[in-house]
Amino acid sequence: MNNQVDVASNLFTNTYRNVKLAGKSPPAADVSGTASCFDTTKLSIQRAGGHKALDVTNNEFPVWDKSNSNYRYPSAKPNPKQFLKRGEGDTIKKGVPEIKPAPPSAGAYRRRDNPPNTAFRRFYERGDLPIAIDHRGTKNVIAWKVEIEKLDYHHYLPIFFDGIREIQEPYRFLAVKGVEDMLKAGGSKILPVIPQLIIPIKTALNTRDHTVMCITLQLLQQLVSSADLVGEALVPYYRQVLPIFNLYKNKNKNLGDKIDYGQKNYDCLGELIADTLALFEQRGGDDAFINIKYMVPTYESCVTYA
Repeated sequence: MNNQVDVASNLFTNTYRNVKLAGKSPPAADVSGTASCFDTTKLSIQRAGGHKALDVTNNEFPVWDKSNSNYRYPSAKPNPKQFLKRGEGDTIKKGVPEIKPAPPSAGAYRRRDNPPNTAFRRFYERGDLPIAIDHRGTKNVIAWKVEIEKLDYHHYLPIFFDGIREIQEPYRFLAVKGVEDMLKAGGSKILPVIPQLIIPIKTALNTRDHTVMCITLQLLQQLVSSADLVGEALVPYYRQVLPIFNLYKNKNKNLGDKIDYGQKNYDCLGELIADTLALFEQRGGDDAFINIKYMVPTYESCVTYA
């Protein structure tokens, strides 16, 4: 765990760099539909990472033609006002190319819904979590009101993992820092909780939000390295987690022969996924590689066998 990146400490630095220096737009501040005790609006009906059907008409899809056993685009209904007029013979001889509608975009990389209705936000605003922010000179930390070793990991660790998809402060910092602190002090308590962490991790990855995915991948690396047998316990759940890895595996910064001076920020999805998959294989035991290869066919082994 010593060589892992301190994810929570870099959150405020990354936000300042992106918003103040790079001029990017800050995260949205819409907090309606949180289902917390301080919110009087309706509960958001959006599902985090939910898939939406394509908003296209039937004319944009080809139909099956039984006469020639092939797909064809439906032709428009003939207009009685469109008839041959005098002087249009040259146009007919040249031929007018048939304009076919372009296929609709699937939107595989489009950012999906991420409503602020996490269980972590609800529990924190209700005062059920024994945490508070400790503002220090160099960086913020969490002031735990009880010893971390005495916490019920079956109850608290899934709640903190559910909050890693938050994009607003202080919920994002508290959730990420809480996960890091609990993983450092968890030891043997982490392994039995692995099945309860799969759905929050899968939901955070399915949001397709670049920032949320980077945080989730870095925390996955810390989770695998936190205790023995955790990597092997994750192998049966590769089918829930790795499809997003396969989708974003090649999302690298294509700079040509330029130098990327922001490598220390560790925000390149392609590099994060490659490092996470390598750690999965190293920590996942004998069956890790074949299961990774099944879900990510282009993955090449990083383990050298003597």
